[in-house]
Amino acid sequence: MEKTALGIGSNLGDSIRTCLRVFELLRELPGITNVRTSSLYRTKPVGFDAQDWFTNAVAVFETELDPSALLDSALGLERAFGRIRTVKWGPRTLDVDILFYGKRQVHLPNLEIPHPLLHERLFVLVPLAEVEPGWVHPMLGLNVLEMLDRIPRSADSQEIRKLDI
Repeated sequence: MEKTALGIGSNLGDSIRTCLRVFELLRELPGITNVRTSSLYRTKPVGFDAQDWFTNAVAVFETELDPSALLDSALGLERAFGRIRTVKWGPRTLDVDILFYGKRQVHLPNLEIPHPLLHERLFVLVPLAEVEPGWVHPMLGLNVLEMLDRIPRSADSQEIRKLDI
């Protein structure tokens, strides 16, 4: 079993309901146990501003699935919610990213673990800090809180607000 973290996001349709439903579905997936989830956060889009704000969250769990099988499950969830890839970093019904897979580094054509941008993204680090603040990035040697402290907080930077649900 490997402790794993997924980033979950949505900004099309009922994004809050989508994220909550993904939490439920993760608990039902074979090979996944001990699911812990963050609060939901409303976040300003990064990389492509001409879209609605996102609902983001993180799920941490143990899995017996290997990284490729876990990616297949993540992509299956995205398809089940009607994900269509058109614009990079554009609007989506559901986005599921593998953030960490234990302490492992995975470099495949269709999968990079740890997620290559997680250390730059408040919408990942803030909810991850809520669930697993001490998780150490295997390449950077920094834990989640340390990575979070390194992100500049300027008026133009990423915005994130915890939702009261």
